[in-house]
Amino acid sequence: MPVRCTTQDCIEISPRFRKMLEERIARLEQDAARDEAQLAALEDVDHMCRHMRLVAVERAEALRMRLFLDRARTRPEPPGF
Repeated sequence: MPVRCTTQDCIEISPRFRKMLEERIARLEQDAARDEAQLAALEDVDHMCRHMRLVAVERAEALRMRLFLDRARTRPEPPGF
């Protein structure tokens, strides 16, 4: 994966942390899809609005994490790890 950062603004993260964030992004996106699918079962307009905000927040958080990962460089694993 190409790193799009300069040496001044690049953040270096461990492979373990990257993997954890990628898993969290996947869970957030799955949760958002599942929550959006449940909108059809809701009847109360206020409940629907709150539920749509939940979906929007889940997607926004996943995007924020993706953007962070795009700017981050993964530190190489130490030998023997």
